Formats: sequence, C-alpha cells, structure tokens
Amino acid sequence: MTQSKQPSPSRLMDVAALFLKLGFTAFGGPAAHIAMMHDEVVKRRKWLDEQRFLDLFGAANMIPGPSSTEMAIYLGFQRAGWLGLVLGGVCFILPAMLIVLALAWVYVRFGATAEANRLFYGIKPVVIAIIAQALWGLGPKAVKNILTGIVGVTVIALYLLGANVIALLVAGGLVVMFGEGVRRWRESGTVSAFFPLLGWSLPVAAAAPFSLSLLFLTFLKIGAVLYGSGYVLLAFLRTDFVTGLGWLTDKQLVDAIAIGQVTPGPVFTTATFIGYLLGGVPGALVATLGIFLPGFVFVAVSSPIIPRLRNSSWASGILDGVNVASLGLMTGVTLQLAQTALVDPVTIAIALVSAILLIRFRINSTWLIAGGAVAGLASALWR
Repeated sequence: MTQSKQPSPSRLMDVAALFLKLGFTAFGGPAAHIAMMHDEVVKRRKWLDEQRFLDLFGAANMIPGPSSTEMAIYLGFQRAGWLGLVLGGVCFILPAMLIVLALAWVYVRFGATAEANRLFYGIKPVVIAIIAQALWGLGPKAVKNILTGIVGVTVIALYLLGANVIALLVAGGLVVMFGEGVRRWRESGTVSAFFPLLGWSLPVAAAAPFSLSLLFLTFLKIGAVLYGSGYVLLAFLRTDFVTGLGWLTDKQLVDAIAIGQVTPGPVFTTATFIGYLLGGVPGALVATLGIFLPGFVFVAVSSPIIPRLRNSSWASGILDGVNVASLGLMTGVTLQLAQTALVDPVTIAIALVSAILLIRFRINSTWLIAGGAVAGLASALWR
C-alpha cells in the first residue's frame, strides 16, 4: 500500500492516534519500538505488508538519526502523505518530550535533595548494565570479520585517547568500505563506484559561553551525523557538552541518560532534558528541535535514493564500518561513565545483577530502573 497523495482527515487521525499512543507507551528502546510498530501497522491495522515494512526499516537504518523515530516518520508518510510524515514524527516525539520536560523540572528543583541522590545512586548502575546489554547484543552483528573487529578495537582506543567522534565514525566507514572493496576486487576483478557523504563537525571552544543558537547547532549536528543505536548518542553528548563546551558534568550526563531510559519514546529526548538544564523551557525546545529535525529531512529526501544505496556493495561496506565504529564509541563512553556510576560494592552489585537479568532473562529495562531506584533508597537505610 502506498501513501495517499491527498490524505483524508481520517487517515491523518489514524496517524496521530497511533503515534500518540506509542509515544506514551513505547518503552524499551528502538528494538521494542520497531516491534510495536510492526504489530500495529502490519498485523492489526494492515496499513502495509511485511515486505514494505522491512524495506522501510532498512531505509531507517541506512540514514543518520534515531531509527525508531524515522520509522514513525516513514510510516506516517506511507499512510497520509507529506502531512502524515510530519504528524507521525511529531506525535511519536511529543509525549516523550513532555514527560522528560516535566522530569527535568523536578530534577532542577529537587535533584540536589538526599532522596533524589539516593534514587540516582541506584539507577545509574542499571543504566550502565542496560548499555552493556546493548553492546552484548549488537557485538556479533557489527563485528562481521577480522577487519571490522580491528576497526572496533581501534575506535575504542582512539576515543579513549581523545579522538574526534565524527572523525572516528567517518574513518571507520571508509576503512571498511575500501577494505571490503579491495577484497571483492581481488576476488572478482571488478569495482563499482560509490561516493559516500562525509560527516561534519562544528568548531567549538572549550568552556564556551552558553547560547541557544550554539545549543541548537550542536544538537542539529548530532542529529545530522549520528548513526547506530541511541546509545551512540552518549559519545556525542560527552564529547560536545562535557569535554568540549564544558556545559555539563559527567554526573549530569549520566542523570540525563537515566531520565531518557525511564521514559517512553525515543532515547533522543535526552536532548530535551539537557536543553532544560542549560536553558530552561526555551533550551528544551531548541535542543529537541535541533536533534530531531535532520531525521524529518533525511526521510523526506531518501525515498528515491535508499534502494540504490542498499544494492551497492560499496555502500554496504561503509555502513558496516560505521556500525562497528559506533559500537566502539558505545564501549568507550560506557567505560568512562562507569567510573561515575560504579563507585562502591553496592553499585557494582546492582550493575551485575541488572546485566544478568537483562541478558539471561530479558527483563524489561523499565522494571530494572524502578528496582534500581528502590535499591538506592534501601541502601541508605542500611548505612
């Protein structure tokens, strides 16, 4: 089924109702979001068939930005054209943004209290376990051969030494693209041409004065170049806001990640929380707009291009390289954030138990975060 050129009001209402519902109830990260969308639009509502859904899912994974949000944008376009494109994305993002905004308000006013500190004391180790579980699941898919394994380990080392995040992603993609291209050329003697688009970065000075325009441009850059899981966002946030601009501390970053995990909808609404911390409601709105805007643009322009890229062996090489570089960045930033979250035997125990429950028993991460909060409060009573 293709999108309607002149969507009826009922189709627009369908899109709004579905994605508002998912925006309030889609816990568990991008994989869970995609599964819920598949159940709703293929099995229940029959907006499109399995193959078309898979085609859109492949497209969402081939462009930068939050894949589950971009999937919502694609599906909105399929159901109700250009208005549906905008409505699908906005309705999926809006509930999560409002919930995060409310939690950010509470955090700013009560975050320094003893009770709040105890909550985050127990939640932070769970967040580290959640990221570790994502690494565990993504590792076998990203490290496909010796070359991608070498690229992944190299990215971890260079990131920990302070290399630029975007440069590492681009370099990882190019190395694997050319490495795989040379291998195919040796095997077949033929080479197909493919010219990738490179990432870009904003020059920023350390400890730069805060401004809404720089906040917007920084999140716009992140939304425009970030590939991979929402967890890769952590590496960009730390590079730009902690070590680059000096606007956040590691503690605030881990707290922002925790808020992003405990709320439904896209993990990228962590930007809403950070924007509020730095610039109140205007900062939250500017940050949210900046990080999500590129996804709408990429979905709008990618439809005729994606099928050709998907069929290019050179394009698949650069995507493999970007994926394994993203995994390396996730690993590096997790090692750094663990130093803030795992501070004593109790927090280490919470992280280990959470990791086992996630990997072995597939417990929903929302319940684990709630359990971490309870453990944090209980630990204060034992002291």
